[in-house]
Amino acid sequence: MKVLIAEDDINTRNGLAEILEAEGYQPILASNGREAIAVFRRDQPDFICLDIMMPGVNGYDVCLEIRRQNPTVPIIFLSAKSEEIDKILGLELGADDYIVKPFGVKEVVARIRAVTRRCLASQRPAHSSTPFKLRDLEIFPDELRARRGRDVIDLSLRDVKILKLLHDNRGKAVDRNAFFNHCWGLEHIPNSRTLDQHIAQLRKRIERHPHKPAIITTIHGVGYRYDA
Repeated sequence: MKVLIAEDDINTRNGLAEILEAEGYQPILASNGREAIAVFRRDQPDFICLDIMMPGVNGYDVCLEIRRQNPTVPIIFLSAKSEEIDKILGLELGADDYIVKPFGVKEVVARIRAVTRRCLASQRPAHSSTPFKLRDLEIFPDELRARRGRDVIDLSLRDVKILKLLHDNRGKAVDRNAFFNHCWGLEHIPNSRTLDQHIAQLRKRIERHPHKPAIITTIHGVGYRYDA
């Protein structure tokens, strides 16, 4: 899923890109309003994180232009402004959400996942994904969630891809290259510990006993396996 990040501050722009990449998105970057409009036309992202105070063309005008081209693509405004009137104006122009800077990683992740769920819901039934089970855990890809009884577990796009790959290859060892190609993308050059660190964090959320995993089994020297 492609996300346009239009932000003139390089630290904020790169920080958001890092957060989104970790969640499994493909960030596309723009440093000003004119570039944002050009990138939107060229790449047709699935949703947009849009700074308001940018040089040349501000975020409000970018939003209006994007809305003329696509009235439904989700837009999240980013701004250092916190006054209520700015939020109201942004929402009236067609934004779906509004995040005030500085913001925390957890807040951004929660809002991005909420927008993603709306994106996936709007695509139904043409692109809906069927829920699947890993032992007593049921995964709902379109919701970015898993359920075990009454417990609800939030998942990222990459979490869902990893679990689906294991499910589709149940009983077989999935090697590390398969995980990187399917869940990170062929163009990604991962750190040697990237997969292991992600699996460790995922186990903490989905396994009953993370130190004795029943869903994601380590196959030393190869990768991981799910035994149904």
